[in-house]
Amino acid sequence: MDRNTPQPTEIKLHQKSRVLEISFADGKAFQLPCEFLRVYSPSAEARGHGPGQEVLQTGKKEVGITHIEPVGTYAIQLVFSDGHDTGIYSWDLLYEYGLNQEALWQEYLARLAQSGASREPGPAPYAQRPQSK
Repeated sequence: MDRNTPQPTEIKLHQKSRVLEISFADGKAFQLPCEFLRVYSPSAEARGHGPGQEVLQTGKKEVGITHIEPVGTYAIQLVFSDGHDTGIYSWDLLYEYGLNQEALWQEYLARLAQSGASREPGPAPYAQRPQSK
């Protein structure tokens, strides 16, 4: 953890707008959409186990956060409505995300476009298959 990163003073989850609002001791405050936090999860599932192994997260437009769990005094763990719960979001990471949110978001949208993928959620598994009789 970087000793120069300000500590958070307040964390609010806005369920309806699906935004995590985090204020830091230096006066900066960021509104980080749940979708943004989900697609930039620090978990191995999303980042892979090394450079170049990142997995593009798609269909996360409607994802929300269902639970926030503190991790010591340095981070939080977010539980998302799609069941994802393995990323540890340190204060350093959240501060960095706040500072670089727009550039990261544009990079994500470009990667989606390049791969022909979408932010829109797809059908649930088996949802469009006819029921057996």
